[in-house]
Amino acid sequence: MDWVTVLPPVVAIIIVFWKKEVILALLLSLFTSEIITIYLVEEAHTFFLFDGVIATIDQVVEVFSSPGNVRLLMFSTIVGALMALMRYSGGVTATVKLFISKGLVTNQQRAGLVTFFTGAVIFIESNLSVLTAGIISRGFFDKFKMSRARLAYIIDSTSAPICILILLNGWGAYILGLLGNYQLPESSISILISTIPLNFYAILTLIVVLYTIITGKVYGPLKQSEETLTIKDTELSNEVADTKARFMIIPLITLVFGMLAFMFWTGNGNIVNGSGSLSVLYASLLACLVGYFLMISSGDFTHQQVMDIGFKGMSELLPLVTIVLLSLALGSSLQALGTGEFISGIVADNLPLYLIPTMLFLAGALISFTTGTSWGTFAILIPIGMPIVINLGLDPALVLAAIMGGGVFGDHCSPISDTTAVSAVASGCDLLEHVKTQLPYALFCGVITIGLYILVGYFFI
Repeated sequence: MDWVTVLPPVVAIIIVFWKKEVILALLLSLFTSEIITIYLVEEAHTFFLFDGVIATIDQVVEVFSSPGNVRLLMFSTIVGALMALMRYSGGVTATVKLFISKGLVTNQQRAGLVTFFTGAVIFIESNLSVLTAGIISRGFFDKFKMSRARLAYIIDSTSAPICILILLNGWGAYILGLLGNYQLPESSISILISTIPLNFYAILTLIVVLYTIITGKVYGPLKQSEETLTIKDTELSNEVADTKARFMIIPLITLVFGMLAFMFWTGNGNIVNGSGSLSVLYASLLACLVGYFLMISSGDFTHQQVMDIGFKGMSELLPLVTIVLLSLALGSSLQALGTGEFISGIVADNLPLYLIPTMLFLAGALISFTTGTSWGTFAILIPIGMPIVINLGLDPALVLAAIMGGGVFGDHCSPISDTTAVSAVASGCDLLEHVKTQLPYALFCGVITIGLYILVGYFFI
């Protein structure tokens, strides 16, 4: 297989920016990937178009064979119910007014800082970080006339960089597992710790996010979103009357501490080894159950009213859940097609030593962008980067940091990433608007990161 392996993600990206239809783009990209597999790999030429349709359906169905995928889809749906219970109970409005009356959140800057530090503190799992920060902050952003696109940018650009820098989580455990197959000059843990100051993209992204929050300055499409919101101001007109802050605060506390408890439980006493997808699913279900009983016990809501609110919230997220489903199917299809291996193979051939970290960063970004998965990128590039470290005597922390940063960079830019979709879900932002408004900031940090890796490689390799 050769360059045709990159055709499916190219199709998706073209359609996304041309037709502004993400679901159509993902479907056609998946169909293209299956057609290429059937025609070139299996060499079945007679009914390959019909076979491509069948294979596309089968690939979507195959997503449900993975428990982790099913948990992610269930979580993405249940989140809709949880957010609806908090909102339509009046809990969100009451919490916003409580924070404002206590002087905790009094302006746009403080609203942004609450969002940032909420996401930063919950570094144990990226989806939980995004979800919690999004739920807490939606009311503040509406109150102070800040766009949902800005909220999506802050939570998305905080969660993964924090998780990849503070590695006491599933990210760290996963990467340690990948490193365990190689005889490296240092222990895997010491190498992982040494990547922290060398992960330039993650550090720069957090700095830029804080800059936009503290100064209040935003640029490009994000600035346009802010100006459009100021003119229309549609969210506040639909504000639900406040009732009790506990309708939001107690389920939210249940979600966070339930996640930590389930991580501890699924990890058999070791929170780092816990299952993130299982824990966040259990915690969100528990939070919904707590929200249900709070509303029923108040006497203001009947069982049927609460159920209707929950299903209404789920239905509002069905388009984004569909995007997550198709993203997972496309990722599996591209993995079978060999898209990531083809891209990494090009990068690994005939490179000057000092450019290897830079090119691995770019390869990580390209693979993550085209496949929509940073973890899949790590699985492809670490087996390429670590043998280079062993054979050429390069700094393993520098090479690993470049791979990790590249994976997160590509994920931030990709319209087909499931984490991008989850960020849009948590913030209540349109997916394409989130991609469009976040892209300039990610590219800015990515370009500076490339320059830094070139300098470090030139002077220290």
